[in-house]
Amino acid sequence: MGRAGCCCRGAERLTSPSMVRRFRPLLLLIIALCCGAHIGQCQVATPQCRIQKCTTDFVSLTSHLNPAVDGFHTEFCKALRAYSACTQRTAKACRGNLVFHSAVLGISDLMSQRNCSRDGPTSPTHPEIPFEPCNYHSRTQHAHTQSHAHAHSHSHTHSHSHGHSRAGYLFCGLFGDPHLRTFKDSFQTCKVEGAWPLIDNDYLSVQVTNVPVVPGSSATATNKITIIFKPYEGCTDQRVYQAVTDNLPAAFDDGTVSSGDPMHNSAGADGATRKVRALWISERSPGRHVELHAGYIGVTVIVRQLGRYLTLAVRIPEELAQAYDATQDLQLCLNGCPTAERIDQAGHLPLPVSPPALGLQLQQLRRPSYSSQTQTSAYGSTQVFGVEGARERCREQLEVEDIYFHSCVFDLLTTGDANFTVAAYSAQKDMESLHPHRDSWRIYPRSFATSSLHFDSQNFKRLALLLPCFLSTVLM
Repeated sequence: MGRAGCCCRGAERLTSPSMVRRFRPLLLLIIALCCGAHIGQCQVATPQCRIQKCTTDFVSLTSHLNPAVDGFHTEFCKALRAYSACTQRTAKACRGNLVFHSAVLGISDLMSQRNCSRDGPTSPTHPEIPFEPCNYHSRTQHAHTQSHAHAHSHSHTHSHSHGHSRAGYLFCGLFGDPHLRTFKDSFQTCKVEGAWPLIDNDYLSVQVTNVPVVPGSSATATNKITIIFKPYEGCTDQRVYQAVTDNLPAAFDDGTVSSGDPMHNSAGADGATRKVRALWISERSPGRHVELHAGYIGVTVIVRQLGRYLTLAVRIPEELAQAYDATQDLQLCLNGCPTAERIDQAGHLPLPVSPPALGLQLQQLRRPSYSSQTQTSAYGSTQVFGVEGARERCREQLEVEDIYFHSCVFDLLTTGDANFTVAAYSAQKDMESLHPHRDSWRIYPRSFATSSLHFDSQNFKRLALLLPCFLSTVLM
């Protein structure tokens, strides 16, 4: 029973944000295999038809791949070709097996979607992932393998053994006025003016500085981000990255762009090979979008500048996020904003009317033309939005009315700065690329009306259940 869940864990890895849309046919197949294993479908596990082994081998070949690293496409296509070759070898024994035929169709779809050629190199059936002490995944994979081997060797004497669990990841994001998504997927809108720690543990520190956006509003936005990668023996010295408005560097404070000895070659989409280090910076759009990859601790950080302000998204292994002491308990990503700093009310984000100070500010700064309500600046246009106007503008980029959409509306009503629309959209896309659990992506805002209706509905159900008992008592 415990073994039946293994391919489901593999399926969860395949649901990394950048892969899930294209790999849906294969994900459905793997889920079907797991369900078949749970309900005891003999056609899945017969000794003659080895389709389940083909699938689990494919999961093993791809579970360690990172879409953000160069060479992902090449390695994934190799794994697909190996998967296809495996199905061909077992085709005769699997004739009439529905799971087998679903796998064949899924492989064909994936090859087409990823533009993989049918001919070419394939991955080895049992790849040996080299142990790299400065690669977090390699360390955890090695620990898992050792633990699994130890458990297997004692399986005859211990009927219940618990292997080393694979690494789990957490996500935290900050954008807008500002809106915080914590490690627990709690979504908050906070004031937090000044410098505040988002993350502070034994491996990583992330601090943001927030400034007021418009006079007369308690909302702030981020204009400075400081990230400290703490020293890790044998892998990297301490590195500090700092971004401020209009200065989003593609290097650490000391001018370096990477740290640590080269670990292994990685083939890029252009065919060129390059060395991957323990810590490196990737500039995706000069002055606008930078990504920091700390492979030695499994951390990815995305920093953007949109308009005058900065946004941040972080993925970190759960075990490292929990590595802190009592003096480091003030972490917004971990525990959220202090109650006194919250603008939302228990998850309900009341939409503000346009602040009077914003209207006066626009009247003073715009040209003396009463037909326009727009002020042009170096960062784009600022205007006074009504609720419907703000919803229309946000709907141009955010189709689903989840918390990112409502945050966008809130920011437009608060600031009149259309750049916050792009900030909400980019924050959502960064979340989708880093958040490990697709089923937790969508968060919808709480409504007092909805909460009240839910409360009344629950009370009604309870009364409906109690009424027969009450009537029977009276009638007796």
